[in-house]
Amino acid sequence: MTAYGAGLRVSEVVALQVSDVDSLRMLIRVRQGKGKKDRYAMLSPRLLEVLRCWWRSRHPAGQRQNTSPEDWLFPGWRKGRHMNTESLQIACREAARAAGLDKRVTVHTLRHSFATHMLENGTDLRVIQALLGHGRIDTTARYAAVSPNAVAKAVSPLDQLGHPPQAKTKRTASR
Repeated sequence: MTAYGAGLRVSEVVALQVSDVDSLRMLIRVRQGKGKKDRYAMLSPRLLEVLRCWWRSRHPAGQRQNTSPEDWLFPGWRKGRHMNTESLQIACREAARAAGLDKRVTVHTLRHSFATHMLENGTDLRVIQALLGHGRIDTTARYAAVSPNAVAKAVSPLDQLGHPPQAKTKRTASR
């Protein structure tokens, strides 16, 4: 859900720390993403609630006092380490299989779907570019493949023009 909800790469999801979730500004801080760049990704209210539930399930009330902002949001089995990317990929594949999906689904598929669905919802391509952390707009354009739904919803510029004034003579409008 974090990869899809915020458009994060698999390496960015597993490396999230508790302090990276900014619930006041509804942002996720991505530290040292691709190209060693920091950026902010969106934090949806629904994702925030899921992350809070996840955190509470992993840290019962008594344990929460012993946590720090530097703790990994998705810890690995080795103390002091975060979950590895392969573990997340396996979890993603198993979830897809459990959902009855026949297509190959990876964490990157979720990132791609995030971009496509943002575009379908009318989000400007430059905003999607910033959210994904792309330096070039043509990279974003590949992620945000235009779906048939987006094409069907598009309005022709002809339909946005004002109606021509009514002709006074009975001519056919064949122009």
